[in-house]
Amino acid sequence: MEDATRPFNTVSNRMQIREILSSVYDSLVLKGYNPVNQLVGYILSEDPTYITNYNNARSLICRIDRDELLQELVRSYLEKDE
Repeated sequence: MEDATRPFNTVSNRMQIREILSSVYDSLVLKGYNPVNQLVGYILSEDPTYITNYNNARSLICRIDRDELLQELVRSYLEKDE
């Protein structure tokens, strides 16, 4: 059994974050979930089971650092009001 930490690639590019979030949102809708509720649950708990495996959505959302995801959401929200 190996005890080494497995690295994974995180996403830091704003455009990539938007694309991943949009893809995850679409996957949640297609599976019949309320995407806003599911994404909020994931953000608050960092529990990936809030996100469906459909279309690889769960592994995609896990590539985004939660802090960066929150920053992008706030940035996007504030930019729309300007």
